[in-house]
Amino acid sequence: MVTPFPGGVGISGLRVYDWPAVDGLCGGSPHVHLACAECYFVVAGEGAVQTLTHRGFAETPLREGTVAWFTPGTIHRLVNDGDLRIIVIMQNSGLPEAGDAVFPFPAEVLADAETYAAYAGAGDEESARRRRDLALEGFLELRRRAEAGENALDDFYRAAVRLKQGVLDDWEKRWRAGALASAERTGEHLDRLRDGDVGHLADADIHVTSAEGSQRFGMCGRLDVHDPAKGRSPHDQA
Repeated sequence: MVTPFPGGVGISGLRVYDWPAVDGLCGGSPHVHLACAECYFVVAGEGAVQTLTHRGFAETPLREGTVAWFTPGTIHRLVNDGDLRIIVIMQNSGLPEAGDAVFPFPAEVLADAETYAAYAGAGDEESARRRRDLALEGFLELRRRAEAGENALDDFYRAAVRLKQGVLDDWEKRWRAGALASAERTGEHLDRLRDGDVGHLADADIHVTSAEGSQRFGMCGRLDVHDPAKGRSPHDQA
């Protein structure tokens, strides 16, 4: 069995959308993660990440070499000012791209699970653009209400949690098999080292994983997705 990426994280390569939006900016779909932190390492281009939390709205510049990360509950939107490319590092073996994401669609869409699901999917550019524009509509309204002193975020958070109630057990399984198992494995290694036991070092190896086929339409841009479960060691037999 191939173990998860170090620390039980997931990674993806991201080319941020250059599609113009209603506010004149180019970029991806605003969204939030409920259980996972996420990190951006900028490898090329320039842009920004807009965030909305109870602390207010913020815009953080992104350029080559920038590392920016945010915790659960941070609504975030990537803005592309020119060929913005990012390595995305995610908690829990990539759970943010495997279910832990909610778009801040208008309230009437969030209130109905079937309607939400119809807008949340994106198999082609047309549906990805439609999803981005609807999420941006809701994001701009949340920002307006927050700046007016209204507590709109908690209403959105509650709606987001209702939408994800049915998959929380699956998220827990992913966490236990990934991040938790990785942390427990480190504890086991430390116990062995205290006892002078070097047995686990005999399993040392290198694993390589490549992106899965063609890019897909992600929430913020075109994704190169890496699955650690499909990684191979150069020592494996074909």
